[in-house]
Amino acid sequence: MELLPRGPAEFGSSRYWERFFRQRGRRPFEWYGAFPELCPVLRKYIRPRDKVLVVGCGNSELSEQIYDTGMCEDIVNIDISEAVIRQMQERSAGKRPKMSYMLMDVLQMDFPDAHFQVVLDKGTLDAILTDDEEATLSKVDRMFAEVSRVLQVGGRYLCVSLAQAHVLKKAVEYFSQEGWVVRVHEVAGSGDEQQFVLPVFVYVMTKFKKIPGSAQQILEICPEEQDKPMRMESVERLVEAVRDRQHYALLCSQLSKTPCGEQLSLDLCEKVSGRPRYTLHVVDSPSVKPSRDNRFAIFIIPQGRETEWLFGTEDGRRQLAASAGFGRLVTVALHREQRYEGMASIQAELSGKVMELAPPGLPARQQVPFLSVGGDIGVRTVRHCDSSPLSGEYVVEDVKGDDACYFRRLVFLSNRNVVQSEARLLTPAPPPGQKKRRKDKKKAGPAEPPTAIDKSYLCCEHHKAMVAGLCLLGSPDPVPGSPIAVLVVGLGGGSLPLFIHDYFSQAQVAVVEIDPCMLEVATCWFGFSQGERMQVHVADGLDYVAKLAAEAPAQYDAVMFDVDSKDLTVGMSCPPPAFVEKPFLQKVKTILKPEGVFVLNLVCRDARLKESVLTVLREVFPLLYARRIDGEVNEILFCQPSPEGRRDPTELGARARVLEGALQQPGRPWDSSYVLADMLQAVTII
Repeated sequence: MELLPRGPAEFGSSRYWERFFRQRGRRPFEWYGAFPELCPVLRKYIRPRDKVLVVGCGNSELSEQIYDTGMCEDIVNIDISEAVIRQMQERSAGKRPKMSYMLMDVLQMDFPDAHFQVVLDKGTLDAILTDDEEATLSKVDRMFAEVSRVLQVGGRYLCVSLAQAHVLKKAVEYFSQEGWVVRVHEVAGSGDEQQFVLPVFVYVMTKFKKIPGSAQQILEICPEEQDKPMRMESVERLVEAVRDRQHYALLCSQLSKTPCGEQLSLDLCEKVSGRPRYTLHVVDSPSVKPSRDNRFAIFIIPQGRETEWLFGTEDGRRQLAASAGFGRLVTVALHREQRYEGMASIQAELSGKVMELAPPGLPARQQVPFLSVGGDIGVRTVRHCDSSPLSGEYVVEDVKGDDACYFRRLVFLSNRNVVQSEARLLTPAPPPGQKKRRKDKKKAGPAEPPTAIDKSYLCCEHHKAMVAGLCLLGSPDPVPGSPIAVLVVGLGGGSLPLFIHDYFSQAQVAVVEIDPCMLEVATCWFGFSQGERMQVHVADGLDYVAKLAAEAPAQYDAVMFDVDSKDLTVGMSCPPPAFVEKPFLQKVKTILKPEGVFVLNLVCRDARLKESVLTVLREVFPLLYARRIDGEVNEILFCQPSPEGRRDPTELGARARVLEGALQQPGRPWDSSYVLADMLQAVTII
């Protein structure tokens, strides 16, 4: 312990280093970065004929190893400790005639200008730049000026560092402003237990003549798993990229030592663009009894299915890991902006990185299984991309479900893990008398997804529950031929109002949508159309309801809110908070007929906020039913203006069966998975 400095300032003191090496003796001391790890990077930038200066050499074996491997022999080593210079001279005497050791301070060197092709620094900059004090920064400026002076144009300053943010930023800013090319290499680890958890980096600063008036900076990073450098647009972005690599190393170190109490997530980015390519979640299952073959597995989520509850939520992934029977499961989501060749190429791409996330004690050569649904990576085809001033960037995409059906989805990229709207696509039948050709399975790629919309199918469970809520209307029997007026706030892809329009033949449906771009998307991509019984009003739902309440009260049998919030910080993503404030809800009650029903899709993760919403609803509507959607956060609330319409779940189930029978008319398609009675039997009165 007596070798440790009393404070950071001692790292720059010659007296401290003199005492350090006298007490340590002749044992080599390596701060970080063993030669086998550094060698692949150093070989790229040190040539056999180069004249190399090693600053702050200490008693590291690095110079000796460079010499002995034949990488380079003309090496001059300097240090401020007389004791260590004497030790090193004795150690290399007679063995390395072309290598020398000299007592010298890197802040004031005696060498002529442009004397070296390479200056090599292993830990010296880290030892000097211990803080951001003015005196320390001035000392570093003197060091950099001396390094620059003794290097030839085209020469390289190679600095081995742990890349603390203030150290990296100072070095990159200084040399890039001087017109040098800056590249940062991450050094590949050996896989053995390291003294330092953080990865080691090598800054490669190549000297060029500074061009007056030129502001161009060439900044690059070369991660350990690739040779081709990535160009960075700014010093800040380069520092951020290095910090990401450090965080990843800390995460891997943590996961390799202890089980993961909470689910951890990280993005693996594309090499060239730096954009996320894979999103990984690490899930540990303490209930799984470990054995040789169930310690660790990788689960590839098929494209387009990352939004499903099982894959897109913490509870779902926890259930997936437990049912799969593995102690640690890493789920891998594929990004829509990327292209993937198939399961084999994904395995090859991920194998090296995911093994760094292995649980403690996993044998190094253990075979780790890659799992998926159906053994493939799914199909995702982006049909349309655009941006709306109100909704931001969005995509329309076709994905393949788990039952070989295709679905069309609308996704807002501001909340890319939530499907905004979804519709099932129909597979077109061949013309009469013509048989389908059987394609060669080996040569055939993914089939082109069909484009016709199945308007009879409600993909969203909450839409099925909202339609079932029409059983609460006050008529003796809920017959689809009865005239009803329905107001839907929030269009999306239009599936909900389309279903009501098509299956309730006397329904007059009014839709309010604030974003005109969504009307265009619904019309062009989801088969939506207006007509005599279907009208869309492009307006703010708050203003439209307020206007109706003032001008034409008690005109709607049903009012349905299925509108999302753009503010993701509130804790309630549907509806926006203003839609559940008491004065506005009173306006909603005003436009309802006395026997009508207000149906609200509520998505609220904040328990306290949710309770406050329910309290306000109960104050406005005397009768309130709730239906939780299994496996989702959604809760459908059915609100009625009068307590006289109260019915128990058994009666609601019977009414639902009557309505369902009436909706299943001959010649009209009906999805057999849609059971109205199931939607209402789970209803509770709150």
